[in-house]
Amino acid sequence: MLARFSLYGFLKNLRLFEAFLVLALRERGLSFLDIGGLIAVRAVATNVLEIPSGALADALGRRRCMVASMVACIGAYLLLGLAGHYAWLALGMALFGVGDAFRSGTHKALIYTWLRAQGRAAERTRVYGFTRSWSKVGSAVSSLVAGGLVFFTGSYQSVFLLSVVPAALNLVNLATYPAWLDGERSGDRLGLQTLRAGLRDLLRRPALRRLIGQTLAVEGSYEVAKDYLQPVLQGAALVLPIGLAWSGAERTAVLSGLVYAALFFLASAASRQAHRIEARAGDADRGATWLIRASALGFAVVALALALGQAWLAIAAFTALAVVQNLWRPLHVGRFDRDGDEAFAATTLSVESQAKAGAAAVWAPLIGALVDHELGRGVDPLQALWPVALLGLPLLALALASRGARPSPSSPARGA
Repeated sequence: MLARFSLYGFLKNLRLFEAFLVLALRERGLSFLDIGGLIAVRAVATNVLEIPSGALADALGRRRCMVASMVACIGAYLLLGLAGHYAWLALGMALFGVGDAFRSGTHKALIYTWLRAQGRAAERTRVYGFTRSWSKVGSAVSSLVAGGLVFFTGSYQSVFLLSVVPAALNLVNLATYPAWLDGERSGDRLGLQTLRAGLRDLLRRPALRRLIGQTLAVEGSYEVAKDYLQPVLQGAALVLPIGLAWSGAERTAVLSGLVYAALFFLASAASRQAHRIEARAGDADRGATWLIRASALGFAVVALALALGQAWLAIAAFTALAVVQNLWRPLHVGRFDRDGDEAFAATTLSVESQAKAGAAAVWAPLIGALVDHELGRGVDPLQALWPVALLGLPLLALALASRGARPSPSSPARGA
């Protein structure tokens, strides 16, 4: 099953538009505020459905919800590729959010169910890091293919439409997972009883509440910041002393494809090494504290680079943030499985994903509006991106709060 889990991640991340989403929307004449609004639509759709979808997965079957997720993603990619009106783009982003909501905590719960059945629960960080690394390989391949498409076609439209193909293949992969991975289903058709029980379980576990707070600060910030690498790359591409016969779009396609491919290959390697951070720190909680401080430092470098107008330093800082995120995620998710109840695994991880989506829904339009304001004042396009550095403030607060702090007491025993 490890190969099947890894194939899921690889195909899921063959989203050819990922490295060009902001640029593709800018090509259609949208402002950064408009784009922030679309990102917020996606985040709100995820936020509204995140916890109910996890409860439905626990109640009715996790495989079924994964298949529903992939169907929603296929619809989203078609709309984003074909729509010309903002309302249709918003619907596409909403469907994208629906797809994220139905898959986010659910596939991790499937992996942990398999690990417990194999007697390998102690390998959570290592195994999830391995499967996540294949997701990042998929992103790297996606960046190279998408860069080639944009270079030869001169348009971003095809990257949305061709993303349908791997999504359809993944739908087949998920639909043929073994039935026993669904776990024990309660038959709670709407998932309401499972939802109430899962939330009660989460509220009485202080350790889980602390972990969700860390998700909000660490991943909610990065979820918005990561897309601003695209305009930084565009600015760097236009001043490169190579490919002078190419158009601006062609140079951006080449540089973006290469940088994102390198970034995702580094992220893949980081995911595979996350368990070493845990081992080196002594436990997962201390390892997480190291990574929170590293993320805060990364945003400080982003702030410095943008203030000085240094595109390549900014690119390096964004890349470092991506590596830290991919060390963080396998280690962090494993703590939820360690401290939670298996019966509510998908519900708990959906609450965790909702925290990230909620933070992104608040931050995305705010940062977009601030960047538009700076551009309107005639500020240099690279330096106008400085509001992105504000996303590091929650991390800085968390890093300062963790100084000298001890890990919270353990939550109630699994299944208690």
